[in-house]
This record gives sequence, structure tokens and C-alpha cells, in this order.
Amino acid sequence: MFERLALLASPGAQARESEALMRSRYNFVSLDDAQAAIVLGGDGFMLQVLHRLLEQNRNLPVYGMNRGTVGFLMNNWHADDLLIRLEKAKSFSVTPLCAKIETAAGQSFTLPAINEVSLLRETRQAAKLEIIVNGRTVIEELICDGALVATPAGSTAYNLSANGPILPLDSPLLALTPISPFRPRRWKGAILPDRYLVRINILESDKRPVSAVADQREIRDISWVEVALDRNRNLTLLFDPEHALDDRIAMEQFIT
Repeated sequence: MFERLALLASPGAQARESEALMRSRYNFVSLDDAQAAIVLGGDGFMLQVLHRLLEQNRNLPVYGMNRGTVGFLMNNWHADDLLIRLEKAKSFSVTPLCAKIETAAGQSFTLPAINEVSLLRETRQAAKLEIIVNGRTVIEELICDGALVATPAGSTAYNLSANGPILPLDSPLLALTPISPFRPRRWKGAILPDRYLVRINILESDKRPVSAVADQREIRDISWVEVALDRNRNLTLLFDPEHALDDRIAMEQFIT
């Protein structure tokens, strides 16, 4: 049973109204003193909170309620019976990606990603990418708008919009998905064991610049990126039993 709860709300009017209602009914502590966090907003705000916890190297259980737009990572909104819902909640462990990025100017970045790491062309010209998996060049030249590497938790987000596969939440897999591929025409992507390292080199980067985006953080004009699962860090999400994340991800395959 969680005794000390923190409450975080997105800047949206709906989330702020709900925050005021929750604070009138329950006692909350600061995030630093909390045993769990209640998050009000949409998926974008949830990702912001989770990245904040990653920066603090804290695996604090997080229970979200949808007061935003999509809310795939959130539970349904109810102000009542919060403590009972938390007691009955089902927990899911989510392991983020780690993206090592180098720019054309030689700058280096290391960024976490909970959903995906995506590469996108910056100009009207298509990107040219070399795809390397575990040190083996698997595609010498992919001409496309971009490519992404997604976790199971993120497989129903940008990855699904790019016609990538939906991965069961507990599967030890990653999705490697092209974005609007031109050549090779028949390549639709790959499902890889999550122990694999994916490296993507940017070909003709001076003529065809590419940016890398780790969830919500963008690095422009990159030279290459390496993406692998970060097994040293985990996050915990809490869901109502009837709204569990693993079942929602599986059922996305049947939505028409």
C-alpha cells in the first residue's frame, strides 16, 4: 500500500481542474518524498514525467489518469477511490532504450527513449541510411524518409503509424521500422531480439541531413546513431486490472 503519493498535472485546463479536485480530496507529498506518483494528462506529459524519473535514476511507480488527448499510457479518469485503485493496480516494468548519437560536427549525446528512437529527413530530399545490426551491414543503402527503433511499450505509437509491428509488452523484442521507404521497395522492417545493437549511419549527410529524436528530444544533423536496450534502468507503470497495458497493446491488433 502506498502511503505517500505525489501528484503531477500537465498545463492543460482539464488536467489543472482535475488536479484541484484531487488535492481537495487527498493529501499529497513532493515527488522527492513519494512512494508513487499520480500523473494527470496525456501520453506526452506521462513521457515527460518518466524521463524526469530516469534523470533522477528512480524507479518510482507511476499511475496515470487520462486528462489529455490520447492517453494510451494512462488509466481512465476517476477522482473517487484512488487508494483502492492503487491497491488493486497491476504493475508493468518498462525498460527504455539508450541512443548514442554523434552529429556531423562531432558532438556526442546519450539519450534515453521509452517509446522509440526515430530518424527523420530534414529537407525535401530523401535520407540515405546504412543499417547495421550487431556489427553486420544488413542494408547498405535505405532510401526513405527515416527509420525508427521501438520498444514493445512504444510499438503502438509512431511505430504503428509507420506500419511497424505491434509487439507484446512482455516480449524480448525490438521493432526496426522504415518510414516511407523508397528503396529497397520490399523491405518493411524487422523484428529483432532486444539484446541486439542497431547502428544507423547517415549517408551523404551534408546533402541529405537527418535528425534523431529520442521520444521528445531532437538532435539535428547527425552522423550516426546506435540504439540498444538499457538494461540498467527500469520504470514501473501501474494500471487498473481492467485497463492493463499488456492487454491494450495486444488488442490494438484487432482495431479496424
